[in-house]
Amino acid sequence: MPPGRGESPAVRVHLVDPSAFTPPYDRALAAALARAGVEVELVTSHFRYGPVPEPEGYRVAEDFYGRSSRMDGRGRMAVKLAEHVPDMLRYRRRAREADVVHWQWLTVQPLDVHLLPPGPRVLTAHDVLPREPRPGQVAATRRLLRRMDAVVVHSSHGEARLRELGVERVHVIPHGAFEHLARNPGRVGLPPDLAEVEKPVVLCFGLMRPYKGIDVLLEAWRGIEAAELWLVGMPRMDIDTLVRSSPPGVRWVPRFVTDAEIPAFFRRADLVVLPYREIDQSGVLYTALAFGKPLVLTEVGGFPEVAAHGAARLVPPGDAGALGAGLSELLADPAGREEMARAAAAAAAGPYSWDAVAERTIALYRDLLR
Repeated sequence: MPPGRGESPAVRVHLVDPSAFTPPYDRALAAALARAGVEVELVTSHFRYGPVPEPEGYRVAEDFYGRSSRMDGRGRMAVKLAEHVPDMLRYRRRAREADVVHWQWLTVQPLDVHLLPPGPRVLTAHDVLPREPRPGQVAATRRLLRRMDAVVVHSSHGEARLRELGVERVHVIPHGAFEHLARNPGRVGLPPDLAEVEKPVVLCFGLMRPYKGIDVLLEAWRGIEAAELWLVGMPRMDIDTLVRSSPPGVRWVPRFVTDAEIPAFFRRADLVVLPYREIDQSGVLYTALAFGKPLVLTEVGGFPEVAAHGAARLVPPGDAGALGAGLSELLADPAGREEMARAAAAAAAGPYSWDAVAERTIALYRDLLR
């Protein structure tokens, strides 16, 4: 519908995540922008691991990796690489339909720095730099960051890191709390063996990667008998040794967990723990906030900025003794956990609400267009 007399036309935005790395974030941001009157199209690929949230007021175009995103096996990555340049060139032509192209991820940085469409261009630096970089990837990421008209980060810590790299057009816009998961009625329950647990539960959720400190958490758990520790998420590393050496009271759910299953795990949790060695911010943290859960976090990246709202206790990274003590103290302090839970819920409804995130994001778009 054309704008009425005196009204500004809707800003047309493409949110672009070629590899569908972060569907929950992409779709929550798209829905919030659409609620605020932005014309949004999410340009992405088929998500291979399970269902994703239905579009709410925005369009979705699965324009990337039409073959490889539906493949399994060894040849998938070779097919994906063969598809990449043609798909990026095709999108480069389509990008003219948007007033702003807001990249969430770029897949092959050494190539993408030469394939970007003209601006205005925004990139959300979910990871300031790649965590497990391939040769040339870090240098290419730096060049990409400098090619952007604006770079969004989720914390002041991330902003400082980018400025150290010589990136000047940096804007701090927080990650949003995934309240759509908390609104889920929870028709999918826990697996039967977990549903029978009566002890308090400490939940460590998300993709299992070396930097997430699962080994430190298992060492910290030794001697804790008053609760169970649940490690839930798809492994992206070898966990066989960790599973075999786990102390008593540890349960593993080593697989992808769909959005329909997530509410049961978070509603059952008494505490959520993220023992990361490094991070900027974490989607798991913002899932926990949405469910009003108290947190134990390591003092890394942007975690202290969330803890400042009263929702989390901080411990030094890599310190199993301090982590174990923090978990034990909170497990023995229901009133303290309840106070932190209230702070988590207030943060999720306030500064970390998606509507607040959308408002700041739209202000950035309008500044670029002016």
